[in-house]
Amino acid sequence: MKYNEISHFSHPQHILKFEYTEVPFKCDGCKEVGIGSRYRCSYCDFDLHMHCAIPSLSISHPFYKKCSFQFMSRPPGDTPRYCNACEKDVTGFVYHCKSCGFDLHPCCAKLPMVLDDGEVKLYLYRKVSSPCHKCGRKGRSWSYRSACKKYNLHVACVREMLVENWHELYFGRGKGVGGSTRKLETRIPSLKNTLQTPHKRSKGKVKKCCEIAGLALQFVISAVLGDPTTLIAGVIGTLMSRG
Repeated sequence: MKYNEISHFSHPQHILKFEYTEVPFKCDGCKEVGIGSRYRCSYCDFDLHMHCAIPSLSISHPFYKKCSFQFMSRPPGDTPRYCNACEKDVTGFVYHCKSCGFDLHPCCAKLPMVLDDGEVKLYLYRKVSSPCHKCGRKGRSWSYRSACKKYNLHVACVREMLVENWHELYFGRGKGVGGSTRKLETRIPSLKNTLQTPHKRSKGKVKKCCEIAGLALQFVISAVLGDPTTLIAGVIGTLMSRG
């Protein structure tokens, strides 16, 4: 459910207003990258994913049928923790299962089980046996796999790609300082250098393969960033192709 304005325990001094941005931001709740829909305090440069701004107090997940995940504002205990979906560190808001010890970033916990834009349909799996188009390895984290089973992308690999290419944007230059789409574009690689080509094919088929795999990558990135919409996927595709 979307509200135009909300108050939030993590930023009680000001009201947060709903807005839509095509420039990536760092969520001050889960500390992960976001794009698209967000709740923002412009006075303090404070941003929250939709999933972090309006969390569910308790959730279940089809991959962990025996677990009950509770929303927490910080990871439990003093030892480092990681997300069981993307394998990245958990440093802020988290869904935690006390009985099993599993952790999920809010956006990972709410990843759609199916991404479908009418042309490419991707299904979320806990584990797959086929190699990832990004790293060429099998297994590892949760993955999105195409309906034809030819394209597979680890959620962990997508997270790594985002961190590798956008680290400077958030930590080197500082959040909210001179943020422009043009500066962002120079930090994102072209899709042609992003995906592995699984096997030999004719040039025409390879091009089509890369186009479909590239579109799949755009949609997975959109989902990981917390806003799996066609419009956002198109924005990301445009930015990546210009890199």
